[in-house]
Amino acid sequence: MEYRIEKDSLGELRVPLEAYYGVQTQRAVENFPISGIKPHPDWIKATVLIKKAAALVNSKLGLLEKKKADAIVQACDEVLSGQYTDQFVVDVFQAGAGTSHNMNTNEVLANRAIEILGGKRGDYSIVSPNDDVNMAQSTNDVIPAVIRISSILLLDKFLPVLEDLKQSFEKKAKEFDHVIKSGRTHLQDATPIRLGQEFSGYGACIEGHIDRFRAVRDDLTYLGIGGTAVGTGVNAHPKYREMMVSELSSLTGVEFKQAKNYFEAMQSMAGAASLSGALRNLALDITRIANDLRLLSSGPRTGLAEIILPAVQPGSSIMPGKVNPSILEMVNMVSFQVIGMDTAVAYAAQAGQLELNVMMPVIGFNLTFGLEIYRNALKVMKTKCVDGITADEKQCRDFAEKSVSIVTALTPHIGYLKAAEVVKDAVKNNKSVRDVLIEKKLVDEKLLNEILDPYKLTEVGRY
Repeated sequence: MEYRIEKDSLGELRVPLEAYYGVQTQRAVENFPISGIKPHPDWIKATVLIKKAAALVNSKLGLLEKKKADAIVQACDEVLSGQYTDQFVVDVFQAGAGTSHNMNTNEVLANRAIEILGGKRGDYSIVSPNDDVNMAQSTNDVIPAVIRISSILLLDKFLPVLEDLKQSFEKKAKEFDHVIKSGRTHLQDATPIRLGQEFSGYGACIEGHIDRFRAVRDDLTYLGIGGTAVGTGVNAHPKYREMMVSELSSLTGVEFKQAKNYFEAMQSMAGAASLSGALRNLALDITRIANDLRLLSSGPRTGLAEIILPAVQPGSSIMPGKVNPSILEMVNMVSFQVIGMDTAVAYAAQAGQLELNVMMPVIGFNLTFGLEIYRNALKVMKTKCVDGITADEKQCRDFAEKSVSIVTALTPHIGYLKAAEVVKDAVKNNKSVRDVLIEKKLVDEKLLNEILDPYKLTEVGRY
């Protein structure tokens, strides 16, 4: 490999000749051979959007020479179109605050701008990574803004998938509305419920999470860009903050706003923690729903077998014909990953000191990775599982009629204690509740038939 020699405040270092990144990126590559995981595409996009907005704003303010600004903007547009992504080489586990990633971006854009202006990579007398691309910026205000912008970019792709999953459950709720089955509490027989009612609960649950994500998204639109090093805005034009928010809103189509307090915007990771917490809370409920579906589909002969999941692959390397709830098992694993990542975000969010939280890189990694893998998992859950669920109506009805808890509807007529004796008798002698009630002549058979109509027992106000 051929190299060029670049120099920073620590001295000289060899950089691959063809690399668009420079000396500070090369130091980071050598310092942090940790995970091999590179920044998420939307993390790169959010950073480059800030660099583009800054070049445009600083040019309008007369602080950045127009030809330099135009070259930087062109370089930004090329990266935003998908070029040079292989030049963002710093591991996600890196120096505190994200300085390494910020400089990686500055150097890539500077070197490409240098080429556009007819120079050779590494000739920073033409375009400087620090003085030009990073003008009026600090890692300390750039990375908090990157967290917020990238989170919104990913949320805007995540929420439609969540909405689709909600609608899939709502569709199944209507499809299964006539299917009577036994309810279960404590994993024991409970009063009847319709399968559609059960599924309607799943849809409503997801709808509630969508509302919570939207509230978090609104909070993330407040940007502290322009706080520079410690929130005071040193080295930035007085109009820079307002113009940056306006420019970023124009570039993204998102209505960004200025931070209410620029010191808080750099000190606190509460917005990121809220998003991570919302994702964790969703994962808790999705895990619960996935486990319900696994339980309801257990069998086919020795489980509940009330619903049938789509078969997506053979379930065993030794037991012929076995089919497992593979999609739901995957969803659970991704849910557990997301829950664990929230713990990392929580620890990192409280680890800031004074004017800055230096743990931002791990917060950004967990948010972008978590939103990405959960979006993919929930899309697969909808298309390869929920959409194809069918009901075994006979199995559901048989369980509903065998449930001893239907006696609950008789308590207003015979009292709780007598009803409990009926249940004990039915269980002990393997009889139906109906048969015991008729044998003991506790209720007139005509009235009994009316009271114990399973469908009516699923309606509000049955007494």
